Amino acid sequence: MSLPKDFQWGFATAAYQVEGATEKDGRGPTIWDKFCAVEGKIADKSDGSVACDSYNRTAEDIALLKELGATCYRFSLSWARIIPLGGRNDPINQAGIDHYVKFVDDLLEAGITPFITLLHWDVPDGIHQRYGGLLNREEFPLDFEHYSRVVYKALPKCKNWITFNEPFCSSILGYSLGYFAPGHTSDRKKSPVGDSSREPWIVGHNLLVAHGRAVKVYREEFKPTDKGQVGITLNGDYAYPWDPEDPEDVAAANRKIEFAISWFADPVYFGKYPDSMRKQLGDRLPEFTPEEEALVKGSNDFYGMNHYTADYVKHGTGEAAPEDYLGNLTTHSTNKNGDSIGPETQSFWLRPNPEGFRLLINWLSKRYGYPAIYVTENGTSIKGENDLSFEQILDDQFRVDYFRTYVHAMAKAVSEDGCNVRGYMAWSLMDNFEWAEGYETRFGVTYVAYNDGQKRTPKASAKEMQKIFKEVM
Repeated sequence: MSLPKDFQWGFATAAYQVEGATEKDGRGPTIWDKFCAVEGKIADKSDGSVACDSYNRTAEDIALLKELGATCYRFSLSWARIIPLGGRNDPINQAGIDHYVKFVDDLLEAGITPFITLLHWDVPDGIHQRYGGLLNREEFPLDFEHYSRVVYKALPKCKNWITFNEPFCSSILGYSLGYFAPGHTSDRKKSPVGDSSREPWIVGHNLLVAHGRAVKVYREEFKPTDKGQVGITLNGDYAYPWDPEDPEDVAAANRKIEFAISWFADPVYFGKYPDSMRKQLGDRLPEFTPEEEALVKGSNDFYGMNHYTADYVKHGTGEAAPEDYLGNLTTHSTNKNGDSIGPETQSFWLRPNPEGFRLLINWLSKRYGYPAIYVTENGTSIKGENDLSFEQILDDQFRVDYFRTYVHAMAKAVSEDGCNVRGYMAWSLMDNFEWAEGYETRFGVTYVAYNDGQKRTPKASAKEMQKIFKEVM
C-alpha cells in the first residue's frame, strides 16, 4: 500500500472562513456578510468579520504549514477583495491583488505548493444586488470569466487552479433549502423569495457555464506559458443501499450520487446531465446551448474531490416532490439490519465511514475514465468538541483515527484498485467560521482561541498527519 513519491498532501481553508478583515484594504461586501447580518441565520449569531484573522497572519499560517510538514495548501481568494463590486466593468482593487501575490510568493518560498480556489461561496454582493448573481445566465458567467482572467494574470506562479468549490452547496443550500447565503427557498417562513423547484437547477447550470468560461480563458491565454492545470471541486457522499437485496434501493443509491456529483461531473466529462435527473426534473433542468456545451464538455484537467461521509439510501415510494433534490429517495444512518454507517459527530450530516471513501474514489474513477483526482477536502468534527477543556480539545484522537483510516482507504484505492489520486488536503488547517453553524463546530487540526486573540495551537491530529502520510508513501 503506497502513494506515489510526488504525492501532494496538506490542508485546506476558505477565505470567508479564515481571513476576517472584511472591511480592510478596500474589500467589498459579499452575500455572506449580508446573510450573517440576518437574525437567526447563524447558530451563534456570529459572522466572518474576524474569523481566524488570517488576512493579517499569513506569515503565521505559513509557519504552521511548514511546522506540520505540509507540501501543499488549498485556500480561496475573496473575489470582493480583488473586484469589490464584482463586475467586469467595476474597478479593480490593487491592494487585494497585492495581498495574494505576496501570499503565493511566501508559500512558494517556504516550499509549499498553492492550490487556489477562485470562488468558495462568497459571491460579491455587488453583482447579487445588480442582477441576481448566480441566477443570471448571461451576466454571471461573463463577470466570473473577467475575474478569473484578472487573477490568472496577477498570479502566474500558481499552477493549480480550482474554479468553484462545491457548486452543489451553492445551488441547494443557497437556493433550495435557504440554509446558506443568499437564503432563497420556497419556505416562506424562512425567506420571502425563492423557488426551490427551479432556482437551484438554474444556479447549477450557470456555475457550470461560468466554470467553462474560466477554464477556456486559462487554457487559451495562460496555460501555454504558465504550464498549470485547472479543475472544479465537487462534493458528495458515498451511498449504500438500505437493503442491498432490493434492486430499487440499489438503483436509488446510485441515483443519490448522480444527483449530488454527476449533476456537475457528467456535463464536464460527457457534455450532458445524467438521464436520472432529466427524467425526474424535466424542463426544470436547463438545456445546454451548443455554445455552452462546447465550453463545459472537457473542462477539467483534474477532478477536485471533497468527501466526508456516507449514507444508507432507501428508494422513494411515490412521485418526487417538486422541491426534491436528492433523487426521490431518503437517506439513513442505519441500514435494514440496524448497522450504523459510523459514529456520531458534531455535524448531523457526518458519520465516518472510510470504506465509503475508497468506494467513491472507485465509482468516480470508473465513470469518468480514471482522471487525476485531488482530494481537496476531507475531515471531521467531533461531537461536543467546543464544550471540552483546552487540553481535551488538543487531544483529538477521534480526528486522528478519522484521518488515519481515510488516508489508508485512499492509499488502497491507488495501490490496489489502480485509481489516480495525486493529492490530499485535510479540512481544515484550523478551526474557523463554519458557515451557518458559526463557531460552535470545529473542524481544524489546529485549535483557534477565538476569545484570546485568535491564538493557534496544533492539536494531536496536526502533529500526526505527517506520520500518517509516511505510513503510506
